[in-house]
Amino acid sequence: MLLIEDDPAVRHGVTLALRRRGHEVEGAATGEAGLAALDTFRPDLVLLDLMLPGASGFEVCRRIRATRQIPIIMLTARGDDIDVVLGLEAGADDYIVKPARGEVLEARIRAVLRRTAPDGAGDPVLTGPASSALETYGDLTIDRAGLIVAKHGKDLALPPSEMKLLLFLSASPGQVFSRQQLLERVWEHSYHGDSRLVDACVMRLRAKVEDNPRSPKYVQTLRGFGYRFGPL
Repeated sequence: MLLIEDDPAVRHGVTLALRRRGHEVEGAATGEAGLAALDTFRPDLVLLDLMLPGASGFEVCRRIRATRQIPIIMLTARGDDIDVVLGLEAGADDYIVKPARGEVLEARIRAVLRRTAPDGAGDPVLTGPASSALETYGDLTIDRAGLIVAKHGKDLALPPSEMKLLLFLSASPGQVFSRQQLLERVWEHSYHGDSRLVDACVMRLRAKVEDNPRSPKYVQTLRGFGYRFGPL
């Protein structure tokens, strides 16, 4: 884990909690230090505080997303709507309000890592139908076995949450899933979760797979019910 957190006490406490659970942890006190550590440490996941000196957590998240698809969990002290929404729109896969209990943090980390685990062949969301053939929907191509999504033949390099959401929806074309169902199946949040995770992920995904995100033909909204995959 790479923990980018400017508060020494929080950084020390989270590092200890994660190491007790068997994780290797590298800490960074600033966004720039965290970005530099990515090249040498190569973590499986980034825990990113939003309120950092210098480059903010929002900026750091956007810079990571510009070149890498590594999972990102953002840490926010208040959970204010604007902070959460901006963080999710910047590309975070999940968020945790500080202070968080060690078991909660561990559960969120494991849920995010399961989405990108290389041994996930047994996961029906990732593998979908038994066939390993490419699925083609207009100009969109999905390779479930290789976890590759392409548009007009160009790899979209989707980050974890967007990839898992698209694979889940496209496995059942035309079926409508509520936000809560998607939280439980994609984000593995068994409680009544935050639908902003879903809405922000849909917005980012549409920006990549749709010709016109305002009039989507693949990731469609059924108002009052949820989302479905088209074209129908």
